[in-house]
Amino acid sequence: MADVIAESGAEFLRSHGGLTGSQRQALSDLARCRTAALGGHVHHCLDCGRDRIAYNSCRNRHCPTCQASARARWLEREAKFLLPVEYFHVVFTLPSGIAELAHANPTAMYELLFTAASATLREVAANPKRLGASVGVLMVLHTWGQNLHHHPHVHCVVTGGGLSCSAKGRVDAKPKWVSCRPGFFLPVRVLSRVFRAKYRDGLRRLFDESRLVLSEPLRDPAAFSAWLAQQCHRDWVVYAKKPFGGPAQVLKYLARYTHRVAISNSRIVDVSDGRVTFGYKDYADDHRSKTMTLSGVEFLRRFVQHVLPKGFVKVRHYGLLANRDRDARLAVCRRLLTIESLRARLMGTPSPVRSERAIVTPAAAAFAPTCPFCGSERIECRALPRERPATLDTS
Repeated sequence: MADVIAESGAEFLRSHGGLTGSQRQALSDLARCRTAALGGHVHHCLDCGRDRIAYNSCRNRHCPTCQASARARWLEREAKFLLPVEYFHVVFTLPSGIAELAHANPTAMYELLFTAASATLREVAANPKRLGASVGVLMVLHTWGQNLHHHPHVHCVVTGGGLSCSAKGRVDAKPKWVSCRPGFFLPVRVLSRVFRAKYRDGLRRLFDESRLVLSEPLRDPAAFSAWLAQQCHRDWVVYAKKPFGGPAQVLKYLARYTHRVAISNSRIVDVSDGRVTFGYKDYADDHRSKTMTLSGVEFLRRFVQHVLPKGFVKVRHYGLLANRDRDARLAVCRRLLTIESLRARLMGTPSPVRSERAIVTPAAAAFAPTCPFCGSERIECRALPRERPATLDTS
């Protein structure tokens, strides 16, 4: 990415005005990441005596080279919240017509996507005709497709069961653990229609409160209502993937998805002559691996539309996993699951408890410096000052 910005960044900034502060900051940070401009450290091996220079990372959350340490720390914390049960993977996607509004209204539209999707999962799961339980939900926002086009959707990791509750989602005073049917969570068609209705109602509220930036034709209330009705005329895509199984599979998935950015450096095949070639999977063509070549300016245009607003939280927890009283709720879940496991063993029936454990390497151990020449861990670090080379002017 740094090579693309160095080669095409100035031309992109000249031809594309109106970038947000977060987008300009991302371009600036990625251009300087792991260069002398950010300073660094000299790692001196006390055994073999050799030195290695390590430049500092930019730590921008959109940088493809800066996510490993953040991901390791997050996984170490998240592993403590996993329950020994089956987990399900559900994806909620905004239709293209609705998604277009997110270019000018990213915070409002993405907030509504989280709100509508999480409320849909909790409401349908709480319905006594479906599951009758309060489930745990972890949601991750992605705004891109493989070809870097705008494709906002949320990946949801949902517990395969939960604490018994009322139809309004209030957990019973003396709850029981309610398990999903093995391999089946909730009906996708029901989730799709409830999600569509909730998002539609949320958009209407945003319009009535004048919180949407709209093009001239849609500013008229009658025109907006007609447009919204047209967008809701068809089914919205809610996709339930194959269930993960236990916490070990969930952790492996989270390691790949939670801190993913729009494109990784490994997918960029070539940067030369003002053009960028990158690899992608064509899901419409049987998931075949292909390459695409774009001008550097077009590549950066596609990339910056996935830079999130400053302070926007892209990974969130709901239901049993919501931050408030999470530890107490999970303690109740584990106690009930232990009872269910013992009962199933005595009765000779299938148990909802998964025996595999989620194992994660402590973040501190994963990134402890070692000598690349002799493998020694006896490393002495000395700071390097920042240099002031010519950098991309994003002002």
